Amino acid sequence: MNFPAKSSFLKIADSILGKALVKIIPPPSRTARCSSVDSILVIRPGGIGDALLLAPALNAIKERFPAASITILAERRNAGAFKLVPSITRTFLYDNPAELLCVLRSRYDIVIDSEQWHRLSAVIARFIPADMKIGYETNERGRQFTHRVKYSHDDYEAISFLNLLGPIGIFAEFDPLLPFLTLPDGFNRETDNFLAGLNRPFITVFPGASIPERRWGVSSFRNLVMRLADQGVATVVVGAGQDRISGDKIISGSCGVNLAGKTTLAGTASVISSSALLVSGDSGVLHLGAGLGVPTVSIFGPGISKKWAPRGHKHTVLEKNILCSPCTRYGYTPRCSYNIRCLAEITPNDVYAAVIESLHSDRYQK
Repeated sequence: MNFPAKSSFLKIADSILGKALVKIIPPPSRTARCSSVDSILVIRPGGIGDALLLAPALNAIKERFPAASITILAERRNAGAFKLVPSITRTFLYDNPAELLCVLRSRYDIVIDSEQWHRLSAVIARFIPADMKIGYETNERGRQFTHRVKYSHDDYEAISFLNLLGPIGIFAEFDPLLPFLTLPDGFNRETDNFLAGLNRPFITVFPGASIPERRWGVSSFRNLVMRLADQGVATVVVGAGQDRISGDKIISGSCGVNLAGKTTLAGTASVISSSALLVSGDSGVLHLGAGLGVPTVSIFGPGISKKWAPRGHKHTVLEKNILCSPCTRYGYTPRCSYNIRCLAEITPNDVYAAVIESLHSDRYQK
């Protein structure tokens, strides 16, 4: 699984160019709701997690407009997530000039910008020919849409994305018991050899995160894995290439396999779907497990669990709720002055107990 680095260029361009453009470009003229819907463009820049949590909204669109084509404008780093959403017709890349130009020259009945804060995607939505343009009004970006939607940090992000569908008459509820991602046929071929002979049940562990402040720590994960090995529970570590060394340390001496850097996102999805449980911090991989319907134990510190932690009885969320956390807003986490105490206070004993409870409950039904 390869996680491309964050696009710092796009963020810099957004902070300078995007901020200026949304103030000077005139708002589009507001139109009535479309009488018929044949084509919808959904813009989703950003990371893998947001892309995965957009799936319930995409599925709701397809259910309401089964004959309509659904096009995604994504980034290179999150485009792979949409292979797990069969309702999508086609995916273009936001950070590929030729593909972006193709989208700008096309006409759609509806354009939905699912970006929460940054402004450039709103500017792009403004210039794409469409009768309806829907997006969040979290800042000046709201001026670029015909239909503006409120955004709240108190809503689970999948629900926030579903709220974008109100202007087109879709008022779907999020069902935490219903998987919202689909593993295509044949995706398990990539990982079958790696998992052959592995003790069952096994759990999947993702030790990485997009920023250091969300990483629970190699020593803590190793402690957990060794205790589970004593109970006959094997572990498979997944992650990007930069997680490979950490993965080797975590499973050393245990009945486990380190697949960090050895699988695609689809391969990682296949591993998780075959496992009894996923243990992860606040990450895109966590949403991958939740979307596949796999029980999870998640470790939260700076992130807002109300917004990002999986919903439903299958999922256990561990957090200490100290005074300074959560501190992340719109993807930005400030530098911590307290040695990331919010994560440090979550012990291997805490996570081990949660894993064992989940494995022995009716949540595990493999």
